[in-house]
Amino acid sequence: MLREKLKDYKIVLASGSPRRQQFFKELDLDFEIRIKEVEEIYPDTLQGVEITNYLAKLKSAAFDNDIQPNEIIVTSDTIVWLDNKALGKPKDKQDAFLMLQSMAGKTHEVITSVCFKTINKIDILNCVTRVTFNPISDAEILFYIDKYQPFDKAGAYGIQEWIGLMAIAKIEGSYTNVVGLPTDLVYRYLSNLK
Repeated sequence: MLREKLKDYKIVLASGSPRRQQFFKELDLDFEIRIKEVEEIYPDTLQGVEITNYLAKLKSAAFDNDIQPNEIIVTSDTIVWLDNKALGKPKDKQDAFLMLQSMAGKTHEVITSVCFKTINKIDILNCVTRVTFNPISDAEILFYIDKYQPFDKAGAYGIQEWIGLMAIAKIEGSYTNVVGLPTDLVYRYLSNLK
């Protein structure tokens, strides 16, 4: 359905995330993957959604000299926001353990910004989902890290994995955002393109 509407556009997903790529397939989008390495550093004065907006836009800037007239470059960034602090991807097992331990029994926010860039404009959409974890024991955290190796995930967890089944008490907002992309926002934005 959307594929036909977008036939005059070439959608470029600038993400190595297998979850985001799978979502684009499931939305029945015709797209190509084109990844550029970007150093994800942001000013430490930024808070919450300002961080993901900044990083999604920074990733799109890598395409400034490499975008064709009919292309839509899609970049995105996700963080976990807990106690006024951003949790990105864990550096190692210890970092993952400390992240999960800090989230146990608390509510955090998963924030994603999606940037759509064409040759003459940029739009950034964002989504915030509140996720509440039950208390989790150290043994459960270690089991999860050892079995699932969540080192490529913001906040060191995947809601679609074992930890999501056993530890999440409540979710307020978009589920797919927590997996890695607010698919409803992406679909609506692309549906409304002229």
